[in-house]
Amino acid sequence: MDKKDIINYFNQTAKDRLKWKARNKYYYQELEKYLRFLIPPSSSVIEIGCGTAELLNSVKPSRGMGIDFSQKMVEIAQRQFPHLEFRVEDAENITVEERFDYIILSDLIGCLLDVQRTFNQLKKISGPQTRVIITYYNYLWEPILKLSEKLRLKTLQPLQNWLSLCDIENLLYLSDFEVIKKGYKFLLPKHIPFISTFFNRFLANLPLLSKLCLIEFVVARPRPARNDDNDDYACSIIVPCRNERGNIRHVIEKMPELGSHNELIFVEGHSKDGTLEEINKQIKEFPGKDIKVFVQDGIGKGDAVKKGFSKVTGDILMILDADLTTPPEDLLKFYQALVEGKGELIMGSRLVYSVGEGAMRFLNLLGNKFFSSLFSYLLEQRIKDTLCGTKVLFRRDYQKIEENRKFFGDFDPFGDFDLIFGAAKQNLKIVEVPVRYTARTYGSTQISRFRHGLLLLRMSAVALKKLKMI
Repeated sequence: MDKKDIINYFNQTAKDRLKWKARNKYYYQELEKYLRFLIPPSSSVIEIGCGTAELLNSVKPSRGMGIDFSQKMVEIAQRQFPHLEFRVEDAENITVEERFDYIILSDLIGCLLDVQRTFNQLKKISGPQTRVIITYYNYLWEPILKLSEKLRLKTLQPLQNWLSLCDIENLLYLSDFEVIKKGYKFLLPKHIPFISTFFNRFLANLPLLSKLCLIEFVVARPRPARNDDNDDYACSIIVPCRNERGNIRHVIEKMPELGSHNELIFVEGHSKDGTLEEINKQIKEFPGKDIKVFVQDGIGKGDAVKKGFSKVTGDILMILDADLTTPPEDLLKFYQALVEGKGELIMGSRLVYSVGEGAMRFLNLLGNKFFSSLFSYLLEQRIKDTLCGTKVLFRRDYQKIEENRKFFGDFDPFGDFDLIFGAAKQNLKIVEVPVRYTARTYGSTQISRFRHGLLLLRMSAVALKKLKMI
C-alpha cells in the first residue's frame, strides 16, 4: 500500500473506530493508564497519529494537540474533545511550530512508510526537556493478532512494519534522540477477572516473561546539543554532617571551583563531637568563600538533604558526604557530565575502580551489587551503585521531583532514593560517574548493614509496586 491507500483505509474505517475500541476496552484502558503514569498531569502533549484521540484526552494535558493524516479520524476526535486542538497532517511532514513537554506515538510506527523521516520531524516540536513516548506491538504476537482479525476480535490492519525495540532505538539514535527507558507491557490484553491483573501486574514484570508481552514501549529525549560555555551555572553543594568535625576543613580546602559560583551548605545533624562549632570556626577562617550552615530539624541524611535543598540559591544542586570517602575534586566530573547533557541525575559509582583498603566491607560490597541489579530492573535504567552519596542534578529537575514526592511518599531516610525514584518517575536520564572510594580518616560509619539493608528491601518493595506493578 502506498500512502494514499493507507489514508483511504483509515478514512473508511474511522466510523467503526469507536466500536472496535469498545470491544477491546480493557486493552485501551490499560494503555491509557500506563501513559498517565508516564506523563505528569497538566503537561503540554502532542499525539502524532492521534486517531479519535481517547488516549490524548486521558493524559489530561494542559495543552493538548492531536495530528493525524485521516480527515475522518480528526473530525471524530474534534467532536468528542472540543477542548483539544486537532490538525490533519502527515507525520512525515509536520508543520506545527510549537514545543511540547511530551510527544506520543502510540500504535503508529507500523503504518509509516519512512519511520526515520518521522523521527526527524519530531525535532521541530521538541525542546531540551521534551520526552518522546512510543508504543508498538511485539512482533511475536503477529500470528495471534492476525488470527484475531480473522475471528473479528479486532479491526483489520494494513501490513505493518516489523520493528523490534532495538530497531526503534537505532532509528531514534539516527534522528538524534536517545532512549531513557524501554520495556514491555501487557501479557494478557483481554479482561479476565483477577487473572488479567495477576498476569499484567506480576507475571508481565518477570525478566523472561516480560519479553512475551504484547506492547513494546520506549521513552526517549532529544540528544543534547553541545554547550561550549559550561561556566554559566552557579552550584550549591550540600554537605550533610554528623560527628564529622575532623573532616570539615578538608571539605572546604579540597572543594574545586565549579561554574560561576560555589555555595557550600553544611547541614549539621546534632553532633556530639563539636562539628557545628568547627563549621562556624571555618566560616570565619574562610571569609572569601560562600559558606553557610544550618542545623537539621529531624534526623537522618534524608532530612538533612531536604533541609539543604530548601536553602539553595544555585542552578545546580550537589550532595557530597562529609566523610570524604568520595573526593570533593571529583565533583568537577559530575558538573561536566550534567552541563554537557550526558544525563539529568548524575550519580557516583564506587564499584568500577578498585576500592581502597578498609573503605567497604565485604558484606556491604555484596549488598551493593545485589541492590544495583535490583534497581536496574525496577527503574529500567542501568544503575551500578545505588548507595554512593554523591549526586548532582539541576535545581529545576529537583523541583519536579519535589512536587511529585507524594507519589512515593516521604519514606527515604537516606535521601538517595527519593532522588533516584523521583528521577525515574519523571523520566530523567540517570548517568553514573565512576569515583575512587577510599576509607574515611576521621570518625566512623553511620551505616548499619542489617538494619539499613532491611530498609532498602522495604524501599525496593515500594518501587516495585509504584513503578512496575501498574
